Amino acid sequence: MKLIKPKFWDLKKPNVLAYLLLPFTIILIIKNFFLNLKKKKKYIKIKSICIGNIYVGGTGKTPSTIKIYKILQRLKYKTVVGKKKYKNQVDEIAVLKKYSKVISLNTRHKIFNLAINNKNKVIVFDDGLQDDKVTYDLQILCFDTKNLIGNGNLLPSGPLRENINSIKKYDCVLLKDNIKNAKNFAKKLVKINKDLKIFYTFTSIVNLKNFNKSKKYLIFSGIGNPENFKKILKKNKFNITKEIIFPDHYNYKSQDLKNIKKEAKKFNADIITTEKDFVKLSKKDQKQIKFVKVEINFINEKNFVKYLKSKINEKI
Repeated sequence: MKLIKPKFWDLKKPNVLAYLLLPFTIILIIKNFFLNLKKKKKYIKIKSICIGNIYVGGTGKTPSTIKIYKILQRLKYKTVVGKKKYKNQVDEIAVLKKYSKVISLNTRHKIFNLAINNKNKVIVFDDGLQDDKVTYDLQILCFDTKNLIGNGNLLPSGPLRENINSIKKYDCVLLKDNIKNAKNFAKKLVKINKDLKIFYTFTSIVNLKNFNKSKKYLIFSGIGNPENFKKILKKNKFNITKEIIFPDHYNYKSQDLKNIKKEAKKFNADIITTEKDFVKLSKKDQKQIKFVKVEINFINEKNFVKYLKSKINEKI
């Protein structure tokens, strides 16, 4: 979905525009109703994990996928990442391929079958919780604790793919960053699903040594939650003089990069973007641009690993 997220989506309560758009949510309500009724295929020759969200974009889904893949590799499970192929998500696939073995095909059925043929023990899907054709052994939802569920409404009145009560059908939640917000939200989730497992994560920059923080920086991004990108830079004391925001999954043209570099020159600033944006740029356009490499970490990784192993090793 190529969009710049409307600000009213993340208000604590719906505003007038959100209420005006409420009738259009009926399309998603009907779709979700039939999604829950439809019988889905379960693959028994491989353990499957799906990491997704009900809030559109910017919840840390892809870095969480990479982190869980690395944990499984460390535990000696033969693991592969599955990512359904979408033309507008080449950035996510490119980042996944840098850090994991990836199967990317046009259906998840094909991805499952190839993973099984390659004798993988576990497959970790980046996205796919709303797929109406397949089901998984472990379903993990990601939330960013700054935005949580926004105004609480479904698309296009709000940022949700599913109503918050859909938490009943999921196994596990990862709550990213602000721990105070996260713990209050966790209490609400457990009231909906008493069996829900909740783990807390935080984001860190792993290539800080590549930057001189005494310099000025122009930042640009085309991601679901650009405010998170700016927030982590501010937290690490970067001097940001200019921010340019593009729609999510934006395909940059050379002219866009010329304009960005021209603007940076005016401010005598260096240029930073996200890794997901950087991988889409041509070698020529990448010149004079650096990217911030972020990583998801668990507050208590030992407990998460114990839970993960129990789900993978349990009998079907």
